[in-house]
Amino acid sequence: MEVGMLSFVFIAILVIIGLSILFSFVPVMLWISAMASGVYVGLTTLIGMRLRRIVPARIVNPLIKARKAGLDVDIVRLETHYLAGGNVDRVVDALIAAQRANIDLVFERAAAIDLAGRDVLEAVQMSVNPKVIETPVVSAVAKDGIEVKVKARVTVRANIDRLVGGAGEETIIARVGEGIVTTNGSASSHKEVLENPDMISNTVLAKGLDAGTAFEILSIDIADVDIGDNIGARLQIDQAEADKKIAQAKAEERRAMAVALEQEMKARVQEMRAKVIEAEAMVPQALADALRSGKLGVMDYYQLQNIEADTRMRRSLGGRDEAKSDHEGENQ
Repeated sequence: MEVGMLSFVFIAILVIIGLSILFSFVPVMLWISAMASGVYVGLTTLIGMRLRRIVPARIVNPLIKARKAGLDVDIVRLETHYLAGGNVDRVVDALIAAQRANIDLVFERAAAIDLAGRDVLEAVQMSVNPKVIETPVVSAVAKDGIEVKVKARVTVRANIDRLVGGAGEETIIARVGEGIVTTNGSASSHKEVLENPDMISNTVLAKGLDAGTAFEILSIDIADVDIGDNIGARLQIDQAEADKKIAQAKAEERRAMAVALEQEMKARVQEMRAKVIEAEAMVPQALADALRSGKLGVMDYYQLQNIEADTRMRRSLGGRDEAKSDHEGENQ
């Protein structure tokens, strides 16, 4: 009796363990939920998902949601997208939102958008409810040299057909900034931009800046326009300062050259004076040699002395006259 009881308990334990393993490997409750929702998914299909390392709930629950929304989606495509690394639930939600908004979006395109790294549901929502992108402050200089600072708000709508391969928000902001700089730079005066800020919007919209992007620009509104610095005057001041420094450098160069020339002339004068002194020192010796050799007589020597004395007297008188005239000029 006791042996039979032990055998029954042992068998019961084995049955419980087997059922636990079975229910953990085969999602029976998920299968029952799918059948209750009118979606037939075979147990073999669920077991195959387990073998393919697919979480059945991530396939079956989006499938139930899609079938309830009236979408023609089969389980094979959902499994393929999951194995490719996509977000099945997000794709199904995007398809349902697109169907409700009468947007032509098929599963293949939605899966491609999701695999491209973009949020397909957000894209569909942005197609229905446009998004406002605010640009940073863009600084540009008008022709009169005044800096104009502009901030714009760009209203965009997602373009489903260009989401794959299309540029993002950064490109839109960069292109709008380029249009602002072009418009302000071509204005003859900053007052034109202040009086007509819509000229910026018109110029930017006319350029078709949404080409090649994942968005369609609906409108561009100028949120704020401010006046910055007088860049033209600052540049003129900087140029004048640079010209001044160049002129000072050239003047210093000329002064240095003049000083060098003066030093050179002084050296030459000193050299000439030395030669004159040397020549004057040789005159008495030459006179003595002339007297000894008879080439110069005594009377000639006296006459030469008289001429030299007369010359010194004239120089002395001439110096007095010049000093007197300078003194009279100072008194006058």
